[in-house]
Amino acid sequence: MQTAFVLGGGGVLGAHEVGMLQALDEEGIVPDLVVGTSVGALNGVLLAADPVRAVERLSSLWRSDVVRTAFAGSWVTRLSTLARTGTHLHPIGPLRALLSEMVPVSRVEELAVPFQCVAASVERATAHWFDQGPLVDAVLASCAVPGLLPPVSIGGEHFFDGGLVHSIPVGRAVQLGAKRVYVLHVGRIERPLSVPRRPWEVGMVAFEIARRHRFAEEMATLPPDVEVHVLPAGATQPMSNLRYRDLSQISHYIERAYHASSRYLQTGGR
Repeated sequence: MQTAFVLGGGGVLGAHEVGMLQALDEEGIVPDLVVGTSVGALNGVLLAADPVRAVERLSSLWRSDVVRTAFAGSWVTRLSTLARTGTHLHPIGPLRALLSEMVPVSRVEELAVPFQCVAASVERATAHWFDQGPLVDAVLASCAVPGLLPPVSIGGEHFFDGGLVHSIPVGRAVQLGAKRVYVLHVGRIERPLSVPRRPWEVGMVAFEIARRHRFAEEMATLPPDVEVHVLPAGATQPMSNLRYRDLSQISHYIERAYHASSRYLQTGGR
């Protein structure tokens, strides 16, 4: 039985996936394949590079560097970047440097565990899967949140965040032959949606519908011989506006997801 870990996108909420990985590690569940999008590609590539030390490294990274590095800068700095570029608030160089330091190989096909990540092609307006080639470029492309980071140019083509086309790419893992899939996500799919009542809620609810519907469709059409476990993040409160640089809850996200997923796994997936 080929086991796949599918890691979804969701910015700073990606800390939940670290707690889920810790729970899986304690149960001795390891992947034969890692598939990721956006922040799930970042978490996933460190898992695929070194499965034994991944939880330790990701816990340290999330509690110290990843958000500060990717989205550093005061309002003055960010507005200056926007004024200079006209398209985004943060340069992508610091995140590139962090990934280059953390990942021990240079190409996707050199990772210890098979890995794929997805990004959205600007020119072709479609999903593009990276299964070979320069590793850091592929992960950066998958993480390039529109408006926050610039599109990543690879081979003359430009790419934005993979969450635009696959927020939780469970279908890709099944397509690649996985028979047992563990879905690691950021907790958004657990949070109920309601009709927006304020102007700023309209965009948030519309975005959530757009990002959830493909995952729901893929889950509804799974082949009967595929076993899928959607690990719980323990997030049950309604959706609220999220500050994308908010570091105050990272440890809480990790611990909450760890405890919820541990209970799920220890009770046989119930």
